[in-house]
Amino acid sequence: MGAVRRFMETHYRHFNARETVAAAQAWEEHLAAGGKMMVTLAGAMSTGELGIILARMIREGKVHAISCTGANLEEDVFNLVAHDEYEIIHDWRALSADDEQALYDRGMNRVTDTCIPEDVMRHLERRLIERWAAACESGERKMPYQFLFDLLQSGDLEPHYQIDPAHSWMLAAAEMGVPVWSPGWEDSTTGNMFAANVLMGNVPHHQCVMSGTEQFADLIEWYRANHGGGDVPSVGFFQIGGGIAGDFAICTVPSIIQDMQEEVPFWGYFAQITDAATSYGGYSGAPPNEKITWGKLEPGTPKFFINSDAMIVAPLIFGYLLGD
Repeated sequence: MGAVRRFMETHYRHFNARETVAAAQAWEEHLAAGGKMMVTLAGAMSTGELGIILARMIREGKVHAISCTGANLEEDVFNLVAHDEYEIIHDWRALSADDEQALYDRGMNRVTDTCIPEDVMRHLERRLIERWAAACESGERKMPYQFLFDLLQSGDLEPHYQIDPAHSWMLAAAEMGVPVWSPGWEDSTTGNMFAANVLMGNVPHHQCVMSGTEQFADLIEWYRANHGGGDVPSVGFFQIGGGIAGDFAICTVPSIIQDMQEEVPFWGYFAQITDAATSYGGYSGAPPNEKITWGKLEPGTPKFFINSDAMIVAPLIFGYLLGD
């Protein structure tokens, strides 16, 4: 038994701590029974370097699909090639508006305590423009992650790596053939760049990047091929944060059942880590049982709702599963 598992089972006996252990144990049971697992990433998990342990989860076959925001998609690659230029601001709560302006003037974009250098974004932009333009010319159409996978697998970035490539979850996903859907990709730096370069004529048109509904259709096909057909547990759903990354992906099941009139199993496991309070009309803090009414889960689905900081809890759960 690993030290992390032993510590958690010894001390995490009540409240959110108990639920954390229960979620990890149920994930392990789900995989042991032959089920697959989807992880959804909201917030800035990649800038928080969740990739250090998420990459191991992917490479060890404990994660089979990912839905994430466009920011998480690109920020893992930013960290891969510019980690040493990042700046940490320890007393970030004390920053004044003038301090923030000074960071902006130096080309440092802040995410809580971490500043990302804008140079890395421009470093990738040129390489992506080449790939977007080439796809437009050839009539090829891809999802956002596939362009980044192509770039990672080309070897062009290898001389620029500033972290151990074993710590990049995007590299791990590319190696393992794990699909990565990014709903609302236009709400990201690379999505903004893409639109701007179409307007400036550097990319001929928008059609080389598949739309959000096309990504959703692709996810539907993935779920149809991987839900197990009742022979094994259907796909599990581990949600980090809330928002579009989670809601986009979890809507797969009700769309198949209600819109396509096709019977498939509901999601076979559900856990969410969030610091959002349950509120009136909010999604990020909506308790799991609310999803029953939307045809996403059923009463017997193993369900876990952990109110905590995802960058504290997710590595603990992953470490538990990895035997650390």
